[in-house]
Amino acid sequence: MKFMKAVQVSAPEGDFELVQREILEPNEGQVRIKVTACGVCHGDNMIKKGGNYPGISYPRIPGHEIIGVIDKIGTGVGGYEIGQRVGVGWPAGITYDGGFAEYMITSAVELVEIPEELSEIEAAPLLCAGVTTFDALKSSGAKPGDVVAIQGVGGLGHLAIQYAKKMGFKTVAISRGVDKKELAEKLGAQKFINTESCDVAKELQKLGGAKVILLTAPSSKAASELVNGLCFEGKLIIIAGIDEPIQVFAAPLLVGRRSIQGWIPPFGSNTKKDTLKFSLLANVRPIIETFPLEQINVAYEKMMHGKVHFRAVLIMGI
Repeated sequence: MKFMKAVQVSAPEGDFELVQREILEPNEGQVRIKVTACGVCHGDNMIKKGGNYPGISYPRIPGHEIIGVIDKIGTGVGGYEIGQRVGVGWPAGITYDGGFAEYMITSAVELVEIPEELSEIEAAPLLCAGVTTFDALKSSGAKPGDVVAIQGVGGLGHLAIQYAKKMGFKTVAISRGVDKKELAEKLGAQKFINTESCDVAKELQKLGGAKVILLTAPSSKAASELVNGLCFEGKLIIIAGIDEPIQVFAAPLLVGRRSIQGWIPPFGSNTKKDTLKFSLLANVRPIIETFPLEQINVAYEKMMHGKVHFRAVLIMGI
């Protein structure tokens, strides 16, 4: 019997525990992956705190931004070979053990091939943060030339700005203070709005109003205020988990035929493939801090408090 290092959560509200776990064999239709990198995402908080998502049980190894190489192939699996580099996203680490470990087992249908041009640490965050922002913008209904505003220049926002610019939108970055202005403009923002020094909605209306505002930072106050920055039939899309109620006056929605929409991308491999292809062709890359598996608590706390620059990725074997 062989063992591996893994990080697990044994119960809701439990700590991350560095443990030795048995290296399992893949069953029919499954593969075993030797994990090389795994992103740390806000979605991992669902396991840490204990959520109502169907299929969660404990102990659970989190991690759903997984890059690795195929180590063993179960019966009935075709089209893959030992040593092939692959990725796995959601719901790994939620409904079954994920990538905060040296090895993990997954169904072959969950796999996506990773282009050679993308490194492990570049590719990992694209499997959740990338998929979420790319798919929301792609599905938003905005057309090239439309004003698209990205609220928040953080783990999701810094990717959304790049995608919006490369999709041909007139890209506006919205953030508190001016600390991230230079970076936002470097990433592709054509205008930067500082929420501390001006009325964001009025600034957006000077541009004709935003066709889409993508809310990437969890703020119910921002969501309430940004509705007035939308153009006629504009849409506020929420991709960040907001724990508080959003209060919105009905009049701006009625008169402007505006809408508020939540967005979670499809979990299938095609969405991940599309995200990876576009990211590669358009040269969209995450900004990353790396940590060894043993520093999961540091990585998680920095991510949860917005102190990581900008996506945290665990690297195995360092």
